[in-house]
Amino acid sequence: MIEIPFGMLIGFLLWFFLRYGFGGFYTVGPSERAVLTSFGRANRIAGQTTLNDPVSAALRADERERYAYPQVRVIAPGVYWKLPWQRVHKVSIATRTLSIAFDPEVPEANNGGQILEAVTKDQLNIGLSGQLRYGISERNLYAYLFGVKHSLAHVMGYFTSILRDRIANFTAPAAPAEPGADIIQTISINDLRRNLRELNENMNRECAAAAARYGMTFDAALITAIDPPTEVESALAAINTAHNQVSSEISLAQAAADQKLVMSRRAVEIETLNAQAEVEPLLTLAAQLTELANQGPDALRAYLRNAGLGLLRKTRNLVLSRDLKEVP
Repeated sequence: MIEIPFGMLIGFLLWFFLRYGFGGFYTVGPSERAVLTSFGRANRIAGQTTLNDPVSAALRADERERYAYPQVRVIAPGVYWKLPWQRVHKVSIATRTLSIAFDPEVPEANNGGQILEAVTKDQLNIGLSGQLRYGISERNLYAYLFGVKHSLAHVMGYFTSILRDRIANFTAPAAPAEPGADIIQTISINDLRRNLRELNENMNRECAAAAARYGMTFDAALITAIDPPTEVESALAAINTAHNQVSSEISLAQAAADQKLVMSRRAVEIETLNAQAEVEPLLTLAAQLTELANQGPDALRAYLRNAGLGLLRKTRNLVLSRDLKEVP
């Protein structure tokens, strides 16, 4: 029988206590969350999956069965202790920002992570630059920790493929037709530049299900610049300049035409008011004569006699006809 020295036993017990007793304490920071595994298996919530959580609301019907991850117990910030066969997986849930051209596996790709190349529907190679804000979904830590091997690389590849597909098939919304617009609208890069906001909103909608798929949330995707190839940049600038000049001339012509229409309407209104001013006394006189005629022939004859006397007083020369016997 092998006898173990007492000192070696005390040393082993001391090492075991320091290694798995005192060393079993761990902390979770304020911006961190943790998942505890026992022999490699996460501590799950019985009978609960991500399909029971609102995080899966953005999934399509055909995706729900494929992305049904188990719900795990999330460890909040604090101080804890674990058993020797348990392991702590910590993640930071703070929102981070990176370039849309960043490749986690090959950092020097895409011009050092600065320009992402894409092809438009008219076969024009363009360079995209912008930022992407993302974070870890606390409601689906299982997908982030155990769903894929390299979550960030996987999600960036997913985002890039979606973006390139939208660029290749992007169609600008219908706008009111204007002269010369058909020429400039045939260039897809101009449509993309004018509709950057819609493109960003479209990307946000497409990536809404990333939390349910991969455990990562996209807070915002912001494409800030779309640049054409160097060899066509000057030609594109010339086309845009010519279009701007045509649009300016058309706007000036429309403004001048609108001004003339307003002046014409005003002139018609003035002439109409003048005609009404001339007609109104005649209408009033006709109404008065009609009222006098209704009172009898003598009243109308007296009115005509008085009106004639007034005209005679204002007349300097009076011409009498031969058959005029009496001046009333």
